[in-house]
Amino acid sequence: MNITLGKPLAVSDKGRRSNNEDCVFPLSEIVSATDRLYMVCDGVGGSSRGEVASSMACDVINTFFLTFLKGEPDADFVNKAIQYVETCFDTYTNSHPEAYGMATTLALTYVMPSAVLVAHVGDSRVYQFRKGKIIYRTEDHSLVNSWLKLGMITPEEAVNHPKKNIILRAIQGKKRPTEAEVSVITDIQPGDIFLLCSDGVIEGFTDEELEELFSSRCPLDNYKEVLVEKCLNKSRDNFSFYLLPVESVEKTESLKQNFLSFLYSFM
Repeated sequence: MNITLGKPLAVSDKGRRSNNEDCVFPLSEIVSATDRLYMVCDGVGGSSRGEVASSMACDVINTFFLTFLKGEPDADFVNKAIQYVETCFDTYTNSHPEAYGMATTLALTYVMPSAVLVAHVGDSRVYQFRKGKIIYRTEDHSLVNSWLKLGMITPEEAVNHPKKNIILRAIQGKKRPTEAEVSVITDIQPGDIFLLCSDGVIEGFTDEELEELFSSRCPLDNYKEVLVEKCLNKSRDNFSFYLLPVESVEKTESLKQNFLSFLYSFM
């Protein structure tokens, strides 16, 4: 297959907070449909430390991919990139002790020719929508989600649970190493939309409300505007997201036939 994206759209907003500890990659001003690596990070640590953690994680992971990726990434490669981030965090906090304890979540996609690799740490999420329905969604590494899976609380109790912001995984440093949960999605169709988002978006939308939004057939900019408006009204946190529309998925055989047709036209 050959997966082609339409123009991606991104937003990172401080919302009702005094500063923005989220970060998106690539920056919305420079993103193009030819980019392959996309990330949303939500920093933890207060003051400027969360902002440093999320921004550094995006920069370091991008550098690791550019420097070391040969072929297509897998779970082992992604987790080596996270180990590199942890080393960089340690180096930073050694010279900036006031930043000790900074951490970040991660939602990542890498678009390959025949699949989309998805990785996440913490409660930043990746969704895949098809005709408005959620056909894939990452599971939060959070205390409340672990209780939900164990049947200790109900889905209704989980929505507004007072401990819903406690996460069980975050990228920190070598003293608290972590791993991303990684999936490779091969079921990709034209018209699918991937949403990467921080928990500030989840605070503004339930999954059912997201499905209702993406069921409406409208330009991608409209989805972006609705997401921003509702997050500004309902979320108390920073909110950041990436929208990745799948424009086409061309089968390998079709590519071969097109090439042969091109050659025959000169015979």
